[in-house]
Amino acid sequence: MSKRLYAIIDLETTGGRPFQDGITEIAIIIHDGERTIDSYVTLINPERFIPDHITKITGITNEMVRSAPKFHEVAKKIVTFTEGKVFVAHNVHFDYSFIKAAFKSLGYNYQRKTLCTVRLSRKLIKGVPSYSLGKLCKSLGITLRNRHRAKGDAEATATLFSHLIQLDKQTTEASIKGTSIIEDETKQLTLPPKISHHQVEALPEEVGVYYFINADKQIIYVGKSKNIRKRVVSHFQVFHKTRKQAEMKSQIVNIEYTLTGSELMALLLESDEIKRIKPKFNRAQRRSVFNYGVFYERDSDGYIQFYTDKIKNQRMPAFFADSSHNARKILSHYAQKYQLCLKLCDMYSHAGPCFNYHIKKCEGACIQEETPQSYNERALQVLSHLTTYARPNFFIIGRGRQHQEKSIVCIENGKYVGMGYIATTLLKEKNTAVLKSHITAYKDNKDVQKIIRGYLKDTSDELWYY
Repeated sequence: MSKRLYAIIDLETTGGRPFQDGITEIAIIIHDGERTIDSYVTLINPERFIPDHITKITGITNEMVRSAPKFHEVAKKIVTFTEGKVFVAHNVHFDYSFIKAAFKSLGYNYQRKTLCTVRLSRKLIKGVPSYSLGKLCKSLGITLRNRHRAKGDAEATATLFSHLIQLDKQTTEASIKGTSIIEDETKQLTLPPKISHHQVEALPEEVGVYYFINADKQIIYVGKSKNIRKRVVSHFQVFHKTRKQAEMKSQIVNIEYTLTGSELMALLLESDEIKRIKPKFNRAQRRSVFNYGVFYERDSDGYIQFYTDKIKNQRMPAFFADSSHNARKILSHYAQKYQLCLKLCDMYSHAGPCFNYHIKKCEGACIQEETPQSYNERALQVLSHLTTYARPNFFIIGRGRQHQEKSIVCIENGKYVGMGYIATTLLKEKNTAVLKSHITAYKDNKDVQKIIRGYLKDTSDELWYY
């Protein structure tokens, strides 16, 4: 335990959003597993306004940070001070996310192993009313001076960490397996033989699609994640291993990735790549089972005509189905419900009026007794049920892969056309032709429609209708 060094860190910030708010103070305490051996504390100029409610909590004012160093001026110190050490914090995700975001703004990929004293406390200390730093310290009799200032909170976390190390030693000695919880939390990954720790550490913690590649340079697995490195790491954890995962892991000699910026772009790219490449260890979405559909067109007299058929080439249906029978079944249901003409639904081929006309369930479009305008009102209602989206033509504008870039997904005539990226400066005039010129064509299918429909239910991305 004493051979490993820990950097216990606490930050104060202007808010809770790593990519929008800034760091106002940082405290780093170096711990050798037994005691504190070094420390570093400084205020930081966040280069943005500190809200009044934040000042009330931390006591840090705009005046206090005005002459403080900016992050880029202390970045090298933070890198060297934490080099080779485990990044420890109380709710480590918060502090680590801010540090990573600040370094990313400088074009640097900051990577450290992490350890969370909240997670450790939940595993090693039972029965306390709360695991917040203040209440946990009170329960354990730990002195916490200058609450909500980086130095005070970091010192209290260091004392807590020392206590957790002792509890972990006792737990380990009492355990039949002799397993250390702290070691488990910071354990080395069991990597594939041809994959180095450096390769894994170099993977970005950003949204995108990743590829596992074998010795023959074949892609054997495609995945997507909001955090590529974290997801790849999960493949290599011992406790996740199954026979299939073990076989896949043994074949991996390289890992590649594509950043997408937007989660929707990652979902769509992953789906397309799996269908196109058909990787050995991907089962879901390798092929679409929705090979039939309900199509529509206007005949020479202006009536909307429905028919079912197999999906061929680039011809996309209004509705996808897994069989010809089910395609006809769904069309028959709506034809009956909205009193559509059986002839105009490709369900009656004899001369004269259709069968439904004789039983007064068709108003005569088959023999032009009903006008196209009247008939098409009901046909359009059916079409609204069959098509996937509430509006037929729109763009989904989301986060890009870098600053001053946006992702765009295009839906046209109710069909997914493709996706791409565009500079934010080109979005000001909302020029449809310009947006379309940045779209790369991709195939529409039922899986894609499910992805987009599900994404639209819970997203803050902009929708531009045209």
